[in-house]
Amino acid sequence: MSADLMTSPKTVTIDDRKAPEDCASMVDVRQGVDALDRALVTLLAERQRYMDAAARIKPNRDAVFDQARIDDVVAKVLAAAEPAGLSPDIAEPVWRLLIDRCIAHEFAKYDATRG
Repeated sequence: MSADLMTSPKTVTIDDRKAPEDCASMVDVRQGVDALDRALVTLLAERQRYMDAAARIKPNRDAVFDQARIDDVVAKVLAAAEPAGLSPDIAEPVWRLLIDRCIAHEFAKYDATRG
């Protein structure tokens, strides 16, 4: 990954696309989805770097898994999802999986730096 993509924070630019309500073909839909996916990758990479920082900062391995923090993150996501028009049936399972994978990544980073 190039150094400029690994700097944080980064302004995320989303490629030009039609609004969903203006899409007239599956090509339009797929172009929109692909543009959003590229932006999401950039955001998720930055989120991962915060997990790297957490692994570096946390005082011990037991601090990596924090159920109260997981519950707080999910609650905040669900609160933000509703006004954004994101179904909680999408938001909650996606974020729970994201959190699960981020915790696994953080454990791996913690172990690699403290092993």
